[in-house]
Amino acid sequence: MEPSHSTLASGRLPHVHARAWGALLAGLTLTAAAVAFALSRSPSEVVASDALPGRALLVQTAGGLSACQTGESLPPEVSAIRLSLAAWVGPRVSVQVLSAGHVLTSGARDSGWSAGPVTVPVRPLEHVAANVSVCVAVARSRTVTMLLVTPTSSAQTQWSLGGSLPGRIRIEYLRQESRSWWEQALSVARRMGLGRDPAGTGISLLVLVLMLAVTSVVCELALRAPGSRTRATTRTPRARTRAAGTLRRFPRAGVACALVAFMNAAAWSLITPPFQAPDEPAHFAYVQLLAENHRLPASELDEGSPAEQAALNDLEFEAIRFDPVRRSLLFAAQQRKLEHDLALPLSQRGLGGAGTASLEPPLYYAIATIPYELGAGGSLLTRLELVRLLSALFAAITALFAYLFVREALPGSRSAWAVGGLAVALFPLLGFVSSGIDPDAMLFAICAALYYCLARGFRRGLTPRLALIIAALTATGFVTKLNFAGFAPGVIAGLVLLAVRTSRRRTPTTPAAYRTLAIALPIAVCPVLLYLSRNVLAGKPPLGVGGRTFGTIHSSLPRELSYIWQLYLPPLPWMHVYFPGVVTTTRELWFNGLVGMYGWADTMFPVWVYNLALILASIIAVLAARELIRVRHALRPRLAELATYGLTAVGVMTLVGTQSYLSDAVDGREPYWEPRYLLPMLGLWGLVTTVAARGAGRRWGMATGVLIVFLLLTHDLVSQLQVIARYYG
Repeated sequence: MEPSHSTLASGRLPHVHARAWGALLAGLTLTAAAVAFALSRSPSEVVASDALPGRALLVQTAGGLSACQTGESLPPEVSAIRLSLAAWVGPRVSVQVLSAGHVLTSGARDSGWSAGPVTVPVRPLEHVAANVSVCVAVARSRTVTMLLVTPTSSAQTQWSLGGSLPGRIRIEYLRQESRSWWEQALSVARRMGLGRDPAGTGISLLVLVLMLAVTSVVCELALRAPGSRTRATTRTPRARTRAAGTLRRFPRAGVACALVAFMNAAAWSLITPPFQAPDEPAHFAYVQLLAENHRLPASELDEGSPAEQAALNDLEFEAIRFDPVRRSLLFAAQQRKLEHDLALPLSQRGLGGAGTASLEPPLYYAIATIPYELGAGGSLLTRLELVRLLSALFAAITALFAYLFVREALPGSRSAWAVGGLAVALFPLLGFVSSGIDPDAMLFAICAALYYCLARGFRRGLTPRLALIIAALTATGFVTKLNFAGFAPGVIAGLVLLAVRTSRRRTPTTPAAYRTLAIALPIAVCPVLLYLSRNVLAGKPPLGVGGRTFGTIHSSLPRELSYIWQLYLPPLPWMHVYFPGVVTTTRELWFNGLVGMYGWADTMFPVWVYNLALILASIIAVLAARELIRVRHALRPRLAELATYGLTAVGVMTLVGTQSYLSDAVDGREPYWEPRYLLPMLGLWGLVTTVAARGAGRRWGMATGVLIVFLLLTHDLVSQLQVIARYYG
């Protein structure tokens, strides 16, 4: 895939470069067209609702249900009906609007939606339909929560699950506004500046500048000539060797990928409202406890400092999360109240709890106290943003090591290395997770670094220095987040395999291989042993406050294995179905979630976006499979290496499945699954995209890689617009 030196010296543009230029123009056109299409659409507005003053009743039920609600009035041009249903894993929901037994309009929402309320698209009518019945059918599921609004005792709705209930399900009727997003750009930009410190429309301008810079770096990196080494021909051999060594240590393309990841995550941090990243209030409370109280969390209660609680109240945190209907701050008066309360001398010291973050090890939070202290002269929201930038820095480290991993694992794919690095840097979910205060950001960086170290060991052999680096990274992972326990078995297995391979080479370092392994393994697991011992000696649960994450709940192993299987694959005939109403968990939970699930798992794309993404992802998978089949003979000597990578993936997925089973099927709480829990495997995603670029063949490989990169850039930009629409529309 590299042009020859003679072709470059002749001054003529190689054919592969011409195709890459064409792919660049096509990619820029695709990105511009997608953004223009998204902005040309109109947001939805609520034109009518049956929500009347009165008490509300929450009803939770399992299994299928149906209801027909009479006395409704359907306004003209209604394009969607929003129902007050909520679920962690939403089943299929269908709606019919009937008049005198005839169907006026209908629609359905496939399973896989999360949170609530659920919006079902329907065919618009040109006229008002009065006194109609809205019939709702919800497929069988584990649990669905309904909000029943009861304005009068005579309001009755006939439900199939058992007679009538004293209430009507809340229904809202939506239609497209007459103004497009283009026409509302200024008001959206103004709203993006609210709820910040400092506030102002400069926030939206900074986001625009960051993403323009990301696009320019991507363009330059996508077209970087892999044969540019001809400039070194005038140097002496010693100078060439020294320059090559420097580039190997600090690859400019890898640094560029890191820069893209940092700017992208920084843009996401400005787009996502304060505390609207997953579990961010709890994570920030943990940082405050370390910085202000100088101690670890003592309980799992949501006990943030008085200053944090005041900020959460002014930002209307509880009303906004889990409810995609609610927007962030809309009025200047709300901003003035926020600024007034931030200026009050409220205590920054926490009360001892850090919510769901209380179980996590302290390393990430201890590092986060550095940017927290740097913001000592600013408000609480200034400190929040500075700590968010730390997570963005970890995203940059993740992209850098993903590039190095691809370079080490595929040394013969020089022109496609940047594809893998940029595929990770531009992955929208990485940018979103790294936009908030979350130890996952550091975990992703550690896992990417371990992939690189393992690839280096399998390619060049295990040295004592490399073994100790792998052990130190493994120990760091254990004190970063408990989820690393799923990734670690693959790393330890890879370390053992590398030691065995080194011992078989019968080199002078052969006797040292097992001695190095004997030193490295205790270093890797030492933090776990210290953590368990500390908690046991202190009379606490072995795994910290509450001890529920890994729990002592007794469960059936066959049922647990069945649950884990169904979390990723269709159930086998003899299995108890744990996810009724979900057709394919692989598609509806994981693929759709990785394509786009933001906020508190309450911000998703329209269904057609996931269908289009599935087609494009299938093309990438086919290209990667084509390349693997072509080089299948070269893969045989690398089976141990591939098995190591596969074991890390299986370990992560098994841990998520086990935790979800204990939480959902045994303990009766919300399921543990979230697509971001699979992001420790981001390095493998970079590898897949690089192999897919090679799978296009020698003539079209570079052009295909450029298109893949711009496809991901488009995905990232559209995802940002989706979140902007959710919070500021």
